[in-house]
Amino acid sequence: MSSGGRGDPYLDYRFVVEIDSVIAGGFNEVTGLERSVETQEYDEGGVNGHTHQLWSGESQSNLTLKRGLTDADTLWKWLRRSASGPVDRKTVMLFLLDSTGALSWGWSFTNAYPVTWSGPSLSADSADVAIEELELTHTGVSTVEGL
Repeated sequence: MSSGGRGDPYLDYRFVVEIDSVIAGGFNEVTGLERSVETQEYDEGGVNGHTHQLWSGESQSNLTLKRGLTDADTLWKWLRRSASGPVDRKTVMLFLLDSTGALSWGWSFTNAYPVTWSGPSLSADSADVAIEELELTHTGVSTVEGL
């Protein structure tokens, strides 16, 4: 991740997902990379021209991983372990690659665990790839420094 200067934008199809430092397979889509500041409106007495917006916390979206369904059932098993016993929390890393394949940006999702697994939509008149989705909740997202 370069600081300063102007460069070409990164392409969104070159990325790697790691779960607890292990490359987690070929995902074709990752969504939910979002963090926002929450505010609370405050009307100050005698000030009628505007409403103050005061910081009241931060929130982040759930992360959704999508990939072609294969014989590997690791995502399904992770959900089942988390649902049937103590929650199996993991660190999920998302890395964006530059045109040479080097890591350019990275995000870390702490204490992530699955909350929803969705199987493929099946249709006899389609030849689309069967896609599975895993939605993860987490306690925070941060950028990975030093790439």
